[in-house]
Amino acid sequence: MIKTRKILPALIIICTFMIQSLHVQAQDSATLSNSKQPLEITADGTLEWHRNDNIFVAKNNALAKQGDVSVAAAKLVADYHDADGQDFEIWRVRAEENVHIQSRDTSAYGDNATYDINDGYAEITGTDLRLISPDQTVKARDRFEYWAVEGKLVAIGNARIIRENEQGEINTLDADIITAYLKDNDQGQRVLDRMQADGNVVITTPTETLSGDAGTYNAETQMAEITGDVEIKRGPNILEGGKAEVNLETSVSRMFGNGGTRGQVRGVFYPGSGD
Repeated sequence: MIKTRKILPALIIICTFMIQSLHVQAQDSATLSNSKQPLEITADGTLEWHRNDNIFVAKNNALAKQGDVSVAAAKLVADYHDADGQDFEIWRVRAEENVHIQSRDTSAYGDNATYDINDGYAEITGTDLRLISPDQTVKARDRFEYWAVEGKLVAIGNARIIRENEQGEINTLDADIITAYLKDNDQGQRVLDRMQADGNVVITTPTETLSGDAGTYNAETQMAEITGDVEIKRGPNILEGGKAEVNLETSVSRMFGNGGTRGQVRGVFYPGSGD
């Protein structure tokens, strides 16, 4: 086991921005399922009522708005229940083409989106998926998923978090799948419980690159962990092992052996190449 305070600053930086990014997105998404305010739908073209199919269809710059959350798209379809013939209960909203979801200061973009109000489940798909907040951008190739009841937000397929630090430098986290698990605190606010990155995890800063098979973060203990053929590169310098642990409270990092024949960590350092 090797203790080091300088070889893993990238992990500390990236874990911090990764947590903040997913936490912001999840808080905003939660308002969709919890709101009891009326849902208003407008459009520049037509608003069609298909009574036999129990749907409303809004075309041409359609907009659905509930409280401070809005969904804009070329076409919106709202599915409803009409049990007593008087009250409409909209249980699902589907958005097609040029989807833009806005919640406070956070935006989500995609080609198609579905929000099941009863189940509290939202899904966004498309060719250029983005979740954008003031401090960071989250991207995915396949889809974004959010379960309000379970408190889970997932970016699937070439998931990436991009964050600019105070110096204007770009830090990124890449993985096949990035998942945030949420919980309600004593004040009733939904906060991050734990975070997980799976498959081809790569953390990049202007000076370092850290890679592994998987990564986890526990908000209560403030411990982050990267596992599986972990490699850290800083210029020509390399540190290798089976697991890296970072205590975000103390900023102390540790690299553990890979469990191979000798179970050792390995470091190759070139004098004069940097810190």
